[in-house]
Amino acid sequence: MLRWIRQQLGFDPPHQSDTRTVYVANRFPQHDHYIPQKFADNRIISSKYTVWNFIPKNLFEQFRRIANFYFLIIFLVQLMIDTPTSPVTSGLPLFFVITVTAIKQGFEDWLRHKADNEVNGAPVYVVRSGGLVQTRSKNIRVGDIVRVAKDETFPADLVLLSSDRREGTCHVTTASLDGETNLKTHSAVPETAISQSVSSLEAIIAVIECHQPEADLYRFVGRITVNHCGEEIVRPLGPENLLLRGARLKNTKEIFGVAVYTGMETKMALNYKSKSQKRSAVEKSMNTFLMIYLVILLFEAVLSTILKYAWQAEEKWDEPWYNQKTEQERNSSKILKFISDFLAFLVLYNFIIPISLYVTVEMQKFLGSFFIGWDLDLYHEESDEKAQVNTSDLNEELGQVEYVFTDKTGTLTENEMQFRECSINGVKYQEINGKLVPEGMAEDLPDGVDSNLSEEDILFLKAASLCHTVQISYDQADDLGDRQANGILRQMEYYASSPDEKALVEATKRIGVTFNGNNGETMSITSFGKLEIYKLLHILEFDANRRRMSVILQTPSGEKILFTKGAESSILPYTKTGEIDKTRMHVDELALKGLRTLVIACRHFTPEEYIEIDRRLHEARTALQQREERLADVFSYIEKDFELLGAVGVEDKLQEKVQETIEALRMAGIKVWVLTGDKHETAVSVSLSCGHFHRTMNILELVQQKSDSECAVQLRRLDKRIKEDHVIQHGLVVDGASLSLALRQHEKLFMDVCRNCTAVLCCRMAPLQKAKVVRLLKTSPEKPITLAIGDGANDVSMIQEAHVGIGIMGKEGRQAVRNSDYAIARFKFLSKLLLVHGHFYYIRIATLVQYFFYKNVCFITPQFLYQFFCLFSQQTLYDSVYLTLYNICFTSLPILVYSLFEQLVHPHVLQNKPALYRDISKNALLSCKPFLYWTLLGFCHAFIFFFGSYLLMGEDTSLMGNGQMFGNWTFGTLVFTIMVITVTLKLALETHFWTWMNHFVTWGSIAFYFIFSLFYGGIIWPFLHTQDMYFVFVQLLSSGSAWFAIILIVITCLFPDVIKNVFYRHLQPTNTQKTQLNGNGIGISCLDSMCCFSDGEKACAPVGRMLDRMIGRCSPTRVGRSWSTSDPYYSNDRSILTLSQVEATPC
Repeated sequence: MLRWIRQQLGFDPPHQSDTRTVYVANRFPQHDHYIPQKFADNRIISSKYTVWNFIPKNLFEQFRRIANFYFLIIFLVQLMIDTPTSPVTSGLPLFFVITVTAIKQGFEDWLRHKADNEVNGAPVYVVRSGGLVQTRSKNIRVGDIVRVAKDETFPADLVLLSSDRREGTCHVTTASLDGETNLKTHSAVPETAISQSVSSLEAIIAVIECHQPEADLYRFVGRITVNHCGEEIVRPLGPENLLLRGARLKNTKEIFGVAVYTGMETKMALNYKSKSQKRSAVEKSMNTFLMIYLVILLFEAVLSTILKYAWQAEEKWDEPWYNQKTEQERNSSKILKFISDFLAFLVLYNFIIPISLYVTVEMQKFLGSFFIGWDLDLYHEESDEKAQVNTSDLNEELGQVEYVFTDKTGTLTENEMQFRECSINGVKYQEINGKLVPEGMAEDLPDGVDSNLSEEDILFLKAASLCHTVQISYDQADDLGDRQANGILRQMEYYASSPDEKALVEATKRIGVTFNGNNGETMSITSFGKLEIYKLLHILEFDANRRRMSVILQTPSGEKILFTKGAESSILPYTKTGEIDKTRMHVDELALKGLRTLVIACRHFTPEEYIEIDRRLHEARTALQQREERLADVFSYIEKDFELLGAVGVEDKLQEKVQETIEALRMAGIKVWVLTGDKHETAVSVSLSCGHFHRTMNILELVQQKSDSECAVQLRRLDKRIKEDHVIQHGLVVDGASLSLALRQHEKLFMDVCRNCTAVLCCRMAPLQKAKVVRLLKTSPEKPITLAIGDGANDVSMIQEAHVGIGIMGKEGRQAVRNSDYAIARFKFLSKLLLVHGHFYYIRIATLVQYFFYKNVCFITPQFLYQFFCLFSQQTLYDSVYLTLYNICFTSLPILVYSLFEQLVHPHVLQNKPALYRDISKNALLSCKPFLYWTLLGFCHAFIFFFGSYLLMGEDTSLMGNGQMFGNWTFGTLVFTIMVITVTLKLALETHFWTWMNHFVTWGSIAFYFIFSLFYGGIIWPFLHTQDMYFVFVQLLSSGSAWFAIILIVITCLFPDVIKNVFYRHLQPTNTQKTQLNGNGIGISCLDSMCCFSDGEKACAPVGRMLDRMIGRCSPTRVGRSWSTSDPYYSNDRSILTLSQVEATPC
C-alpha cells in the first residue's frame, strides 16, 4: 500500500547500490540473511496525472504563471474586503482560463492513459511452474524468463538466454527507438544458448549482475554467472546481449530472455523524460511587458489612494450629508483603511493585466503549428515524410534566427555513399566495370582480362569486406546453412547502420570479394570464387574517441589477424609498416575531391600475443566497475603497430538545392556555420561546392595548433588580417584540436574573429564540441538566436543546446528527430521554414501581444479617469458583466483569427526576397519603440473615448427626444461601446490579409456586442441581484446624438493612425512596405490593394490607389489573384498558405 501511495505521489525510491543482482527464473538463495532487492513493476506510465492528483497538480502548475497567480490574489482580495466590483469579474475570467487549460491538458493526459493501458495489457508469455503461462505485460517481474515470437516487440529489457538458432543469435530492428531500420544481431552466452526448451530454461541456475538503469540505449555493463555442470562460469554482458523494450524481433522464430529492467526503468522509458524547456524571445518580452504594466497598475492604485485622501482632507468631502459615516468607520485604523482603499483601487484597475493573453497565445501556437505539417512544400515524396512539429512553443523563434549551425553528412549531403577510388599499397585505383584499375590506365578494358591483383590488393579487399557490422537479409532464408542452393548464392541485401560501410561491402562484392554473412561465431566471404570462413574472435566496437573499429579473426590457415578501419588521423599515427607517405598524400588528394576517406590497416598476432590480448579483453569486459575505461586501455594496447593496407574514398553527393538555401539564408542576414567530424580537406571541398564558402572568399585557417601560445598568436594574426581586409568577405576553418585550445583561454578573441567572418567551418568536431560552440555563441554578449540542424545521434547535443533544434529525417536513425523541436526531410526546406513560416509566426504573435496590452489600456484607463469625477469613491464605470466579457467574448476572436492567418506579403515574395527577413530580426516588432507606440496609442484612445463622451454628456445635456438626461451607467456604456468598436476596427486597419473568417469574426464581434447588450439590458433577469443596465442600452441607441458621438469619436481615434501610416509609407517605408507597394510579382494582380480596378480608369481609381498605398492589404473574397500558367511559382507551390484561383473582379 505504501509503495502504491509513493508511486501515485511520484516518488521513486532510490536504489541502494550502483549495481543490481537478478536471479534468473527468480531462483533466490535459500539462506536466511538474503534480502531481495525491490524493482519497479512492468507498467509503463507516460501520463502526467492520476485521478487523485490531477486537480491539485494541475492547479499548482497553472498558478505558477504570474498572470494566473496575480488574478487569484485579486479574486481573494475581492472576497475578503469590500471592493467596487463583484468577485465574479475576476473569478469568472480566471475560472474560464484555468478550466480551458485544464480540459486541454486533461484530454491530452487521458489519451496517454489510454495508450498506456493498451501497452500494459498486451498478452505475453512467461516461463513459470514448468510451463509457458500467458499473462499481461504489466505483470512481468525482474527475473522472469519471457518468450517473444517473430515480429513481436520486446515487453521489457531482456538479456538474451537462447533462440531457436543453434548458436543463440537473433536479429532485431530498433526503428521505434532510434529509427534505424537495419537488422542488428544479438547473441546469448554459449552456456545458456543450448537451453532451447522450457524445462531446460527453468533448470538454469544463473545470476546476472549489471548496472542500475540508465537512459543510454547503447550502453549496458553486466556479467552472468552460470552454474554449468557444478562449475561457475562468468561471462561478460554488453549491449549485444540486451534486447531493448520497444525493439522488434526479426528473422528469428522465437527467443527466450530474462527481464533485467522493467516498466519505467527500461531504457525506452528513461528516454521519455522531457527536454529542458526552451523559452522564446517573444515570451521573455511578454513577461517584461507584464511587469511594466504591473508597475503602471500599482502606480495608478497608489496615486488614486493618495488623491482620495487628499480630496477628503476637506470635511465636506470627507463626510458629506448624504453619506454619513458609521461609528465603526470613524474609529477604524487609518492604516488599515488606507490599505483597504489601495487594494480596492488595485481590484478596480486590475484588468490592465490581460488574463486571457496566455490562453490566447497558447491556442495561437497550438493551432498555428498545424500549418507547418500541412504545408505540401515541406513534404518529401520520395521518403513520404512531411514536416513535423515536436513543440509549438518556439514557432515565432523561427523568425528570429541569426545563426544556423549545421552538420554536413546527411544534412547538407544525401548520406548515400558510393565507392569512387582507393589507394592500395601506395597505388591509386578506380573502379571501372566492376574491376580495380590503376589510375592513368585505359578505362576500356577488354572482357576476360584479369586485373592482376596482387596479394596485398586482395588482403585489402578482404579487410574491407570483413571489418564492419553489416547484416544481410536473404530471400526465404534464416541461417547460414540455407544460404546456398546447388552452389549458387541466393539473392542478398546488405543492411548497415553506417552508409559508408555498406558502400565498401557492395564495392568489394562487385570487384570479386563477397561478404556472405556473420552468424556470431564465423564470418564467411567468397574471394574470387573461393569460399573462405573466418572465425570471429573479437569485435572492437567503434567509438567517437578512437574514431575506428576493429575485428580480430582467425584465418582459415589458423593465423590470428586484426583488421581495422577509421579516420586517417586515428590510424596513420599508429602504423609501422606500409606505404605511409604515399597513402597520406593520396588521402589528401581524395579529400580535395570532396570524398570521405577511410584508412584500412591490419596487425598479425603471434599465439602468445593473442593469449595475452584475449585475457585482457575478458578481464575488461567482465568488470562491473569502470568497464569503459578498462576497455579503452585494452583497445589502445591492441590497436598499435599496424601494417598499413591502404585507403578508400567514398562520395556523398549534395542534397538538392543546398547552395540556393545557404545563399538565401545569407541574404536574410543569417550566418551559417558548418560543424562536421570530417577531415579538413573534405570539409573545405564540400563547403565550396555547396556555396557555404565562395571562390572569391578569403579563407582563413586555425588548424593544427599545438599549444595555447601558438593558438593565441594565430588568432591575433587572423584578427589583424580581418581588420585590414574589412572590404572582402572572410571564411574561417577551424579543427577540433585547435578549437579546444581556443576555447580554453582565448574565448573572447576567438569569438571576435568568428563574428567578423561571413562563414565558419569547424572540422574534426566531437559531438560535445558542437554543443560547446553553440553554447559559446548563444551566451555571447549579443545573445543571438541560434538554430542547430542535424540528422544523427552525434548532433543531438547541438540540437538540444540551440534555441531552436531541427532534425533531418535521414539515414542515421531518428535520434535527432526525436530530440528536436521541428523535423524536416531535407535541408532545402529550411529556407521556407524560416523565411515564410518564421516570418508569419513572428509578426502574428508580436502583433497579438502588443494588441492585447493596447486594448486593455483602452479598457481600464477610462475607469482611472472616471475616479477624478466621482471623488475617488471607487465607483465602477462599466457594468460587471461588461468587465467580465470584454476579454473573453467581445474582443478575443478577431485577434485570434488575425494571429492565425495574417500575411504582410505573399509567401512567394518572402522566399524570393530573403532580405525581408531582416525587417523582423532582433525582435524588432517587440522592441521598446513599438511597445511605447502601442501603449501611448492605448492611452490616447482611452482619453478620446472618455473626454469625447464627457464633452457630449458632461454639462447635463439632454440627448433624448423627451428631454430626459442620461445617467452614469449610460455614460459608461457609451464609452464601452465606442471602445469595443474602436479596438476592433484598429485591428481591422492592421490586417493585411483578409479571409472570410476575418470578416466573420471582425464584424460578428461588433454585432454580437450589440445583440448581447440589447438582450442583457432589455430583459429583467430573475437571477440577478441588481440590474443597473435595464433598458440603458436601448435608450442609448434611441438617441441620434449618441450615434453621432460614436461615429465621430471612432473616426477621431482612427484617422490619425491612417494619416501616420500614409506618411510613414511614403517617407520612411520598410523593405516589407516597399515590397507591398512594388512587388506584386508576375501573375499576381492587386496583391497589396484593397480592391481591384479594371484596365479602364474609373472614378474610384484615385481613391483605390490611395488606399492601396496607404494600407497595403488584400482580401481573397474581393481581390482577384489572377494566377497565370506562366507564373513561375504557381506550378511548384503546393502550400496550403496560398490561395486557390480566383477570377479578377473589377470595382
